[in-house]
Amino acid sequence: MYAIVEIAGQQIKIKKDQKIFVNRLAAEEGAEVEFDKVLLKADGNKIEVGAPVVEGAKVKAKVLAHVKADKILVFKKKRRKGYQKMNGHRQPLTQIQIEELIG
Repeated sequence: MYAIVEIAGQQIKIKKDQKIFVNRLAAEEGAEVEFDKVLLKADGNKIEVGAPVVEGAKVKAKVLAHVKADKILVFKKKRRKGYQKMNGHRQPLTQIQIEELIG
């Protein structure tokens, strides 16, 4: 059984007991969170597609940790002009574990 859920602006395929990283959520570590934007739900050969969401379907998850992703370096240069610019970015992420798929 799997589902496609919209979490923090991203559409993610999830399964029960799966650990995933999503954009930072406003929940404390150890808290239970619930997502109700289930776009697709599949159980074996039975597939239910929402328009736009599946009615009555929810996903319960537990927040495991708040972390930062690896640093991404952006280097810009224009040759023979003396222009160099370096910029770095670390995306804040939340690690969640899918507890159950309801509905």
